[in-house]
Amino acid sequence: HALITRSYRITGYVQGGGYRWFVVRPAKRLDVCGEVRNADDGSVEVVAVGEDHAVERLAEELARGPAGARVDRVARLDLADEVPPYTTFTQR
Repeated sequence: HALITRSYRITGYVQGGGYRWFVVRPAKRLDVCGEVRNADDGSVEVVAVGEDHAVERLAEELARGPAGARVDRVARLDLADEVPPYTTFTQR
């Protein structure tokens, strides 16, 4: 199975509501590698590397978010091949 890499920028009330912790569990369950981190502008950035169906399922979770957050938008960006070789999913 070919792996895909996508980057997502999630906007809304996503810092301070447990959003990053929320993302880690489904990413690991779906066997998606990458990272989630807060951005300086108040958004959250996610890099996801995995099989297409798993990354798409993670994107659905990103749009849902935890009870303590409010997701206004999930913007997707397909990344080129210069992504570091992730071996797990981490929160930064």
